[in-house]
Amino acid sequence: MLQDKVMVNDALASVKSELTFYANAISECSNQNLRSTIQQIRNSCENSQYELYQLASSKGFYKPSAQANDTEIQQVKAQSQQ
Repeated sequence: MLQDKVMVNDALASVKSELTFYANAISECSNQNLRSTIQQIRNSCENSQYELYQLASSKGFYKPSAQANDTEIQQVKAQSQQ
């Protein structure tokens, strides 16, 4: 059981790193065809990450932080619009 948890959490960490790489590559890419291709790869990677997250969460391997309440969400929105 512990080995499964370690493997899933390692996979989640790896995908998180990949997503950071793709975000950086997209922001620096001037070739529209390449940029679009990397965006498609990133989208696929995001879908895989979410599936891994759901698996980890369903097995109790991953505990996300508490969800923000409406007041906290509004505060973040207000701060981002300043």
